[in-house]
Amino acid sequence: MQTTHGSGTHFLQRPEGRLAYTDTGGAADAPLLVAVPGMGDLRSTYDDVTPALAEAGWRVVVADLRGHGESDTTFTAHGDDATGADLLALVEHLDSGPAVLLGNSMGASAAVWAAAERPDLVRGLVLLSPFLRETLTPAKQRLLRAAYRLLFARPWGAAVWAGYYSSISKGRRSPRHADHVAAIRAAMADPAHLRSFRDLAVALDHRVVEERLTAVQAPSLAVVGALDPDFADPAAELARVQKAIGADGLLVPDAGHYPQHQTPDVVVPAVLSFLRGLPATGDARA
Repeated sequence: MQTTHGSGTHFLQRPEGRLAYTDTGGAADAPLLVAVPGMGDLRSTYDDVTPALAEAGWRVVVADLRGHGESDTTFTAHGDDATGADLLALVEHLDSGPAVLLGNSMGASAAVWAAAERPDLVRGLVLLSPFLRETLTPAKQRLLRAAYRLLFARPWGAAVWAGYYSSISKGRRSPRHADHVAAIRAAMADPAHLRSFRDLAVALDHRVVEERLTAVQAPSLAVVGALDPDFADPAAELARVQKAIGADGLLVPDAGHYPQHQTPDVVVPAVLSFLRGLPATGDARA
């Protein structure tokens, strides 16, 4: 696979297009952590946690989703399994694994799918607001997909998503919240990006993850905001995740769906503590 460089961004060539990523931190032989955002987000969602992880000696690679940020909008396949396959391809390309995978929302779902698919490439999982089960019936899924096609269409789609993004950021907000949401809305103003986002929203079905949970072997940390409106009962959802994959759990009192940039002062110490406790590997040092 080929990598090109430009303005601090690297690109991994995949069959249908390129994935954009940044590579921060230690030397090539440093322990590897690969992160991915959730649906409709940008890799800058991790800007408040990446420096501390890199300072602790980790090589932190953060990728944009297919059709998001600086990644190409030429992809036709989207979803937890497609994103999980991208994560595995990136780990293999970097040739520094096994890696810890860090994901938010459906990015966390994709990380779990990847851990089930290739346990040899995944050393650990950090899951922020993960969806590990499909809560909608097929009938409700069909209705929601029809709604997505309407809500995330031009010319209002970018504004609708930006408003929803803010609505699930309940609790404390980052000082850069407004700028981050503005960047998301600006990205979605591009018709190709909005189309890719809509295609992902329509394609999402977390049953592809749910059916693979028993195959997950990697140690895991799950972090859920206590105010997250995407879950009917955030504490109960965290407990389900812990039981399903044997994860350590952290419920963050003053956070919604994006604890990585709402409460980085809580998330970073918890993640670093988890990383320090991981078993050593032959090629990486925790």
